[in-house]
Amino acid sequence: MDNSVDPIRDLRAIDNIKRMTMSKPRDYLLFIMGINNGIRITDLLDLKWKQVADKQKGDVVQIKERKTGKQNYIVINGAVAKALRLYREKLNPAEDCYLFRSRKGKNQPVTVTQVNRLVKSWCQLAGLSGRYGSRTLRKTFGYVQRVHHGVGFDVLAKRYNHSSPRVTMVYLGIMDDEVKDILMNEI
Repeated sequence: MDNSVDPIRDLRAIDNIKRMTMSKPRDYLLFIMGINNGIRITDLLDLKWKQVADKQKGDVVQIKERKTGKQNYIVINGAVAKALRLYREKLNPAEDCYLFRSRKGKNQPVTVTQVNRLVKSWCQLAGLSGRYGSRTLRKTFGYVQRVHHGVGFDVLAKRYNHSSPRVTMVYLGIMDDEVKDILMNEI
């Protein structure tokens, strides 16, 4: 399992990145959707405006994962709904427009390489040290769900379409920290 990038573990850093990207609706939506849904970046980049244009808080968007071919979904929570409203107001996208459209060329999504650069720059500007890239968004989702909301590895494994909770534990790199933490519990 590739652990070459870190999740964003600091909630203040997440808030800082939200603030710094808010003036760029595409980037803000990319960050918000990435950390709130935990799907692969390639699946996010495949989204078009028509798939989310009429969606409200609580709605579900069905997708087919590029890597696995499996069906999956994105849920429009409050943060995603807010980012979509801002996106619509500022960009007024055409129905067939990619959500995360590249500024180069005609109606093509940004590349994974470009997302890597964006995420690295956001994390650097937020004062984070570590290894960050496009997969950071997906890992941040899992990390925050596990550590701050108490979601179990079994549920996260299902969300990630991992074969087992163990795979998810390794993917998120939490296992060692949690084992050390329980050893501090006095009996």
